Amino acid sequence: MEFWNMIIKIILLLQITIGILGNVSLLIYYIFDYIEHTLKTTDWILMHLMGSNALIVLSKGVPHTLAAFGMKQFLNDVGCTLVLYIQRVGRSVSISTTCLLSIFQAITISHRKSCCKDQKMKAAEYISCSTSLLWVLSMIINFIFFAYIIVKRNSKNMTRNRDFEYCSTAGRDEINDLIYAALVTCPEIFFSVLIAWSSSSMIVILYKHKQRVKHIHSHHVFRRNSPESIATQNILVLVSTFLAFYTVSSVLQGCLALLYNHTWWLVNITRITSLCFPSFGPLVLTSHYSILPRHSLVMIRNKV
Repeated sequence: MEFWNMIIKIILLLQITIGILGNVSLLIYYIFDYIEHTLKTTDWILMHLMGSNALIVLSKGVPHTLAAFGMKQFLNDVGCTLVLYIQRVGRSVSISTTCLLSIFQAITISHRKSCCKDQKMKAAEYISCSTSLLWVLSMIINFIFFAYIIVKRNSKNMTRNRDFEYCSTAGRDEINDLIYAALVTCPEIFFSVLIAWSSSSMIVILYKHKQRVKHIHSHHVFRRNSPESIATQNILVLVSTFLAFYTVSSVLQGCLALLYNHTWWLVNITRITSLCFPSFGPLVLTSHYSILPRHSLVMIRNKV
């Protein structure tokens, strides 16, 4: 067990190191780029996504890592509630901005004759307002959830406290579960469905375009290096990475919420998976969007 404890500590350290360096460095890059000149729409969304991912890594990864190294219960009730609130806000904004990014890209590469084509300019204009609104809504929704927990903290209807090792907070009751499902779980599922739908639409659009311009490419370039193939592969990587990490994380967190006897493996695997996308997302997302809009989308818009 000592060996596996050391492995968990190393993994957590790697995650928070990569997550903090990746998200913060890209966030700073986008901020300086924004100061010098206007950001592209996708870069503006990515800036907010990196900010939300950085919040998740700092508020969840750092406390879990400190707890893994022996610092137990170092947060009081106020600190615990605040950290959990930041975690939930970061997670909500991360999912919603990823959804916004996916939908915007689907609109961007839509066919000229499509009804979505007329909305491209309007979508770009409203992105800034939309991202700010996502932050506000996430903060309000999660504030309602945690306000209820604080009010009912001393209620006899609450079950035992939930232990996060670095702190503990009030447990659950039926109303608490209903509020969480209505305000947090259902929107996350809805956003995940929208991401899958918009990304599938992009893949269909790229595949149809690839068939239309098949005669333009040489057989060798078409098979291996066509921009449509690169864009499609990047979209698949993005969608599979996001949905896989967040689906597994949500399932494991649901198991922790429903089960009273938590095994050592379940607790630690849940911690690791919950940090995977916020930590490694910058590598996947920047790789995807540094190729897609600058090359593939330009060629597609010029040819359709």
